[in-house]
Amino acid sequence: MTDTQKTSLAERLAARFGDTLKISVVRNETTAELAAADLLAVATALRDEPGFRFGELVDLCGVDYLGYGQNEWDTSDVSWTGFSRGVEGEAVGRFDWADRPRDVNRPRRFASVMHLLSIEHNQRLRLRVFCEDDSLPLVPSVCGIWPGVNWFERESFDLYGIIYDGHPDLRRILTDYGFVGHPFRKDFPLIGNVEVRYDPEQQRVVYEPVTSVVPRVLVPRVIRDDADLMQAKAEAADDWRRN
Repeated sequence: MTDTQKTSLAERLAARFGDTLKISVVRNETTAELAAADLLAVATALRDEPGFRFGELVDLCGVDYLGYGQNEWDTSDVSWTGFSRGVEGEAVGRFDWADRPRDVNRPRRFASVMHLLSIEHNQRLRLRVFCEDDSLPLVPSVCGIWPGVNWFERESFDLYGIIYDGHPDLRRILTDYGFVGHPFRKDFPLIGNVEVRYDPEQQRVVYEPVTSVVPRVLVPRVIRDDADLMQAKAEAADDWRRN
């Protein structure tokens, strides 16, 4: 058995990088959080060193943690009559930047998240890098380490406004050339800012403020304990013990 097989990924990361990484393991998924200034050095080591060999970056995305952990929908009360979706709070679903939800334990808003794969060791790792400045979210580009991430970084820039320093061609990839804003940011209106229609009098496409869509609140996807699922797991465990 090799040294890599004897130790867990989290243990090898802690031994190699020390306080540079903040490591957590949840549901057998390893996440390493690090500063933007350390990203390129750590990423290069993860790709090249024998104990890691994360040669594939399979996904990169942006995350907006605005209001993370806060919920305007009453999702904790469950009864035999059904599942509550009562709305709580004032100005539900509407807030400006000054009145935005704040999490004192997570002062930084934007993060870039990368998912790495080591085919040699059959292991996966999640890297999370928070942007230091919410007004100008900036992280180094890893295109020089994993060239296939080019379009992923462009998508993150387009949808979240995260700037990838050193990217060879950082421009929008999904929205229109004249699009204003970044649509996956939490404070971007769900109905958008403008709508497009063809004007027969002007004989061209025109942009106008949204009037045909009623503003609405997004209903979150909620994962909760389910009695049927818990019963199925218990029965499966009993079957395993009997067999």
